[in-house]
Amino acid sequence: MIIVTGGAGFIGSAFVWKLNSEGVHDIVIVDELGQSDKWKNLVNRRYVEYIHKDIFLRMIRTEQVPFKPQTIVHMGACSSTTERNADYLIDNNYHYTCRLAEWAIPNNIRFIYAGSAATYGDGSQGFSDEDSVTSGLRPINMYGYSKQLFDLWVLRNKVESKLVGLKFFNVFGPNEYHKEDMTSVVFKAFRQVRETDRVRLFKSCRAEYGDGEQMRDFVYIKDCVEIMWWLMEHPEVNGIFNLGTGRARKWNDLVNAVFSAMERKPRIEYFDMPPEVHDQYQYFTEAKMDKLRATGCPVAFRPLEEAIHDYVVNHLQHTDPYL
Repeated sequence: MIIVTGGAGFIGSAFVWKLNSEGVHDIVIVDELGQSDKWKNLVNRRYVEYIHKDIFLRMIRTEQVPFKPQTIVHMGACSSTTERNADYLIDNNYHYTCRLAEWAIPNNIRFIYAGSAATYGDGSQGFSDEDSVTSGLRPINMYGYSKQLFDLWVLRNKVESKLVGLKFFNVFGPNEYHKEDMTSVVFKAFRQVRETDRVRLFKSCRAEYGDGEQMRDFVYIKDCVEIMWWLMEHPEVNGIFNLGTGRARKWNDLVNAVFSAMERKPRIEYFDMPPEVHDQYQYFTEAKMDKLRATGCPVAFRPLEEAIHDYVVNHLQHTDPYL
């Protein structure tokens, strides 16, 4: 049995899709559906049970979990980079993850958790996932800090050889639709082109970057879940790893790829960055992938244009865009 926390969310539900495609259906989904539309991510999926995250945590604390999973894939977290409730982020992203790890590790349950590239802050310290670098990172938003805290917990308790942490970079693709303001620019651009025949991007506030020339490491969800599957199948591989393509691309490249996939002529409008975003904005991210490659993991990512074409043509332009 495999437990996927955040299993109704973006990355979690995509991983359930991957499990199903491999013939795996003995899955327990742990999540908190609330009033969002993320329940729609589960409609096409096959699994044996859904458990609310608070009930699951209570089962662990009272030692009343009625099954013994082989693996916990912990994707459950608040991923909003603009969330201001620090206590909520500490409790939901840090303490909850600690409790799961404290249960999984002594019970020899494979534990794979979602970290974040937000731990790298403004990028001035680089994007190395070597353990010796982690303690010196300085996140610039509370979300990144909540993720950093657990990475530090792993190293402080010397359990990095007993689990896998994945620092996701800019992930985009099917099943992100419920994320509202936190959806990818690919999805936002698609809707803007369809509704207004143009795309709006932030102006640059730094002389070294032109408008739309800010760069990020964009990674497709279908490639991410392939890596996650490989790691689940190779329990001898452990540690904290980046999960990005290793190649930064410009926002303009991304938007032009959306226009191309929709067979439209590019029209980009640049506007001023909101004050609340200005101090938390990352102008450049690029995952160093050497550590993961050294494990023998077949790290292969499709080009940005190919990934966006698949997303637009095979999902966003369909009546049912879900995996």
